[in-house]
Amino acid sequence: MGKRRGGRELLRSLSKKQKKHLREFGEEHPFYDKVSGRPEATQVCELSETSDKSSAESDSETEVEQVSVYRKLLATLKTSPESESEEEEDESESEEAGESETEMDSEGSQETGEAGGSEEDKNDVLDQEEATDTAEQTLAQEQADGGDTSCDPSHGVTEEFTDVKHESEFSLETNFMEEESGDCNADKRESTSSQAFSEDPFKQHMDKELEEKEVEKMSTLPKTSSQSKWPRLGQLTFSSTLEKCKTLKAEKEVDVKQLYLHKPLESTWPKVNKQFLSSANKPSDPSFTPLQRELFCIMNTYRDLFYPERNALTNGEEIRHAYCLHALNHVLKANAQVLSNNAKRRDQKPGTDNDDYRDQGLTRPKVLMIVPFRECALRIVHIFISLLEVNDKRKIDVSNKKRFKGEFGSDPEEKPPNLKRPEDYEAVFAGNIDDHFRIGVAILQKSMRLYAPFYSSDIIIASPLGMRTIIGAEGEKKRDFDFLSSIEILVIDQADIYLMQNWEHVLHLMKHINLLPRDSHGVDFSRVRMLNLNNWSKYYRQTLLFSSLQDPQINSVFNKHCFNYVGQVAVRNVPLSGSISHVVVQLPHVFRRLEAENVTSVIDTRFQFFIDKVLPEYRDAIMSHTLIYVPSYFDYVRLRNYFKKEELNFTHICEYTKKAGVCRARRFFLKGEKQFLLFTERFHFYKRYTIKGIRNLIFYELPTYSHFYSEICNMMKATDNGVDATWTCTVLYSKYDAQKLAAVVGIDRTAQMLQSKKNVHLFVTGEN
Repeated sequence: MGKRRGGRELLRSLSKKQKKHLREFGEEHPFYDKVSGRPEATQVCELSETSDKSSAESDSETEVEQVSVYRKLLATLKTSPESESEEEEDESESEEAGESETEMDSEGSQETGEAGGSEEDKNDVLDQEEATDTAEQTLAQEQADGGDTSCDPSHGVTEEFTDVKHESEFSLETNFMEEESGDCNADKRESTSSQAFSEDPFKQHMDKELEEKEVEKMSTLPKTSSQSKWPRLGQLTFSSTLEKCKTLKAEKEVDVKQLYLHKPLESTWPKVNKQFLSSANKPSDPSFTPLQRELFCIMNTYRDLFYPERNALTNGEEIRHAYCLHALNHVLKANAQVLSNNAKRRDQKPGTDNDDYRDQGLTRPKVLMIVPFRECALRIVHIFISLLEVNDKRKIDVSNKKRFKGEFGSDPEEKPPNLKRPEDYEAVFAGNIDDHFRIGVAILQKSMRLYAPFYSSDIIIASPLGMRTIIGAEGEKKRDFDFLSSIEILVIDQADIYLMQNWEHVLHLMKHINLLPRDSHGVDFSRVRMLNLNNWSKYYRQTLLFSSLQDPQINSVFNKHCFNYVGQVAVRNVPLSGSISHVVVQLPHVFRRLEAENVTSVIDTRFQFFIDKVLPEYRDAIMSHTLIYVPSYFDYVRLRNYFKKEELNFTHICEYTKKAGVCRARRFFLKGEKQFLLFTERFHFYKRYTIKGIRNLIFYELPTYSHFYSEICNMMKATDNGVDATWTCTVLYSKYDAQKLAAVVGIDRTAQMLQSKKNVHLFVTGEN
């Protein structure tokens, strides 16, 4: 039974062409090379190689080769009639019964033809050539794109494309500095300059050899911190474990030559960054905006950086350009060092071992960039290309560029209808917003390879979901995270959006980065740095974290998963005025503090406080049109179940509600047919619909994004029915919501509200 069931499963997975070939030859076409368990299948596999090579040869040679191999195949079929009949039996038991009967009939006629004579052989050869031509066309198409026919589609229906065509061109092991750069002597002069090497931040950071005592200190002792104020970034917190925290001073002017940028970047960066520079910039600093200058000064020291004031509308692209410059600079320097050492090793006398050539990690990927959408990856790659192109005449060679634009770009005709959405929404959700992707990028100075296999990539650009599906979970057979073992720079951009996607994916990634690989992956251990062999990679990894808000979960990743020996820098500006100042409707805001013993008990305490003290006040029919804003989906499910159990007159909208359900709920709520509307924050984040008919507003918890508070409150003015209704707004908060509260009401009011003996505080907005 097991054999028959296996045959049925096999048939279901075959395409029509494969079934036709199986029907005619009793064997899958060798192009697919994965079916037959018979030893003769190894003979058939040779056909794919000859058919692939034969495209460049003459037609007559091709025909002779194919006929000879095909006759061998016929000979094996004649000697194994039992296996033939077994396959027929399996086919007859498949789900496609009607089709299988036809297949069996044609197989019977084919066997008669084989015994009959050479005419049928000739017809069969023509069919074989037809199938081979089809296979060749498919293979040629995939190779034209740099395809890899052996990709494993373990996490998706379609096979994931990786470029194996350009493997040798981008291999660090087989290339040399002479091939990489036209001016080899200049590189050698630069490499022999010990002063330049000693001052280069890249060399200082990667060549530092930690001692075991220092590593033990970093894993046990708390960090010491110090404060500093910079002109553009504001309040900075410097923290470190190893030594007393050295506070950096903000550079008012930066000379590009002092930044130790790799050769092409010195000339290309000012041109690429020109779009952000205003006439206000001083002539002595023509390359950076004030924000970029201060950010890059920190990045270039290889300290970890947390910047929680990224704004998609104002400074998002500035920041993206700055970290792309830093990442590309790092990769070019690392690759140049490897290629230079390749040349030295080639020229040295045989038998002389030198330990000075330790210049690599256990795996090749050095930079991991986590971004939320494909559009972000597209922009990053475009920046890389711009930075590598010295001028219009010297365009760099980018493999698979057309395919990349097709998969990561957006079709202008597929734009959503012209709906009114806030500017920040349009900026965040511009272009292709697919959130499941990953792509490897290999870079040598004059060329770039997109869709490189991860173990041949220098930079990996991915979404948290794209990383999660390849890392897999405990117990899964097909999972891989060895390529994360030697990551030297980790960039997490727009971290706040991952709170709206799935924060667990980010935590899962952080647990699997910089671990010792399970396989060697062909590494030359004589070239591997000692820091990687000692499993100290995480102490050398620089993490750059950008977000549009301060959040405990984001802070936790920065504090608990970043171990850089150089130290950390976090921007810690406090909001002086909160988003409540942007509420334009006349509305009393009642803030009610709930007391919780610890962080874990807050969830249950909030629910109990809501059903005992808040909900009874709104059960009266007079308090109709009540919207309950719920940031957490789990809290939403709990409230929805409670409302159903209590048979309250309510409707609900969440991120999983279908369009018809959303329209129905909005209509019921507007007309007053439903008293309550449960409304999730993620739905508002992804849709930004204006909900009409709100008279009473309950914030079950403070919003993640502070501007959502004023947006939701201002929805009350959307209902203009001529009735001067009395509107109310109730907000629940605890002492563990201090950051969110400060973003809504401001830091001074937050301090008073958390320290006050009173549990209820009232603010009124919209007064003349």
